Amino acid sequence: MARRRTLRPEEQEIWELVARTTRPLHPARPKAGPDAPALPVTVHHHPHPTPKPAKRPAGLPEFRVGQRIVHPPGGHDLAPSLSVKLAESPLRMDRNQYTKMARGKTAPEARLDLHGMTLAEAHPELIRFVLNAHSAGMRLVLVITGKGKLKDEGGPIPTRTGALRHQVPRWLALVPLGPVVLQIAEAHLKHGGSGAYYVYLRRHR
Repeated sequence: MARRRTLRPEEQEIWELVARTTRPLHPARPKAGPDAPALPVTVHHHPHPTPKPAKRPAGLPEFRVGQRIVHPPGGHDLAPSLSVKLAESPLRMDRNQYTKMARGKTAPEARLDLHGMTLAEAHPELIRFVLNAHSAGMRLVLVITGKGKLKDEGGPIPTRTGALRHQVPRWLALVPLGPVVLQIAEAHLKHGGSGAYYVYLRRHR
């Protein structure tokens, strides 16, 4: 076994210069302690996947931030008026007779004025009047309800005017009046307009 020779001073100085320029293959871990230098922490950045744009629901128009809103024509009146409902109801009577009645050219054979009554008072009066008219063989009668007064009750939902005006067509479609009523229409101006109804009755058997 060869003996290890000690370096001379000039050789030791050269060796220290060379050692400073080299890196150890297996560096020793520094001991933990208050004076130990902190080890550098390597942070690996993973690229985030680009989010896919959300699909626009079918039927909705394309909209961009800052774009001005264009409201569709006709507003947002979801509930059709009573006049529209009656005008769009199926025609059950003769068309010529209906046209003459709607134009005010057919005179009602009897009339009932419910204007000023409460709902509790008007309902039995309407039943009595219509059933008696049907038993007498009448075909066209007039029921006057009035247009009603505008009332603001201060609530978030607006209330409709004319309780009788809206309730009478419902009563005429229910038992016991529904089986004897053939057609309901808003009266002509000469007979009260939107404050009255033509009630066309079925033939009495």
